Amino acid sequence: MEPIRNPYAPGAGQRPPELAGRDRELDAFEIVLERVARGRPERSLILTGLRGVGKTVLLNTLRSQAMGALWGTGKLEARPDQSLRRPLTAALHMAVRELAPRHPAPARIDEFLGVLKAFALRVNAADTKLKDRWSPGIDVPPTHGRADSGDIEIDLVELFTAAAGVATDVGTGIAVFIDELQDLPAADVSALCAACHELSQTGAPLIVVGAGLPHLPAVLSASKSYSERLFRYMRIDRLGRESADLALTLPARREDVEFEEKALIELYERSGGYPYFIQAYGKSVWDHAPRTPVTVEDVRVAAPEAEAELAVGFFGSRYDRATPAEREYMRTMAELGDSDAVPTAEIARSLGRKPASLSPARDALIKKGLIYSGERGTVAFTVPHFGRYLRSQPTA
Repeated sequence: MEPIRNPYAPGAGQRPPELAGRDRELDAFEIVLERVARGRPERSLILTGLRGVGKTVLLNTLRSQAMGALWGTGKLEARPDQSLRRPLTAALHMAVRELAPRHPAPARIDEFLGVLKAFALRVNAADTKLKDRWSPGIDVPPTHGRADSGDIEIDLVELFTAAAGVATDVGTGIAVFIDELQDLPAADVSALCAACHELSQTGAPLIVVGAGLPHLPAVLSASKSYSERLFRYMRIDRLGRESADLALTLPARREDVEFEEKALIELYERSGGYPYFIQAYGKSVWDHAPRTPVTVEDVRVAAPEAEAELAVGFFGSRYDRATPAEREYMRTMAELGDSDAVPTAEIARSLGRKPASLSPARDALIKKGLIYSGERGTVAFTVPHFGRYLRSQPTA
């Protein structure tokens, strides 16, 4: 079949041609938008799941929903080595610029931008090197006395309150979308929880929609005990068989291509229902299948190419970031289990080491986003099928 017509899109954060199996999340967010628009109290939203389940795609789709409802929106990706101030400034600047043309009092927009600039410039307070200094690109003077104390928790509450006031003037809301939320520095996580808590108490029309790895709820709870009640948590998992089939068949039918039932069964077994893998296998099968309908034999012929691409781009790129000691730790995890959590004590026992001596490798792997600890004393891979990949690699 013609590769030019291939509808599948295995890319990081790239929306697939058919966003199957996410109706629950989309419908829930539509209710959030409507409730906030009517002045009803509503919680911010947290999406959690393994890598490859489509969290970023869903985050972008929710943002499109908010934009369709005429909300102001901004998005950022958290990084462990970066303060929240810079990316959040850019995200809120974008959100308010979306609302500015509809605001009845332009002076109010400038007033908020002055607060935003004051918030942003506090990041420079400790900088002494010229190359470290940064300008937020806001063409109004900073406002003094609001969101500029230097205490991120105080400043973020004041900033969000000011932003929500702009949205109230326009009769709409603001949504801030944060990807890889678990990577925020601890002080910023605490400040974000405090700001969301304040907004939820006042019913202000500003919400945060965060996405992150499965241990994100534990990260938030460790920061503020009330975070368990502060956010609405939605676990994003692999697709069921019916939704996985739709993700493959609906785009194909638009190109007059069909799949045999046995081919769909084989594809589900190989992909495990993970959206990224579905797109990777779908793309490879399309390129190899000579004609419609796609058969189980077509899948078996094309699968090695898909798996080779995943081995390099999805698995290998992550494995290469690990040190020899970290690789040994992960290989031992893979021998003891794949998708399920593995007790750290078992890993130590298998390696003939004391658990404390393995803490540096474990902590480094968590920081690199390769494993996570959902429960005390256990670890699991953040990437589906990573254990299977490691078991297939030579030990040298």
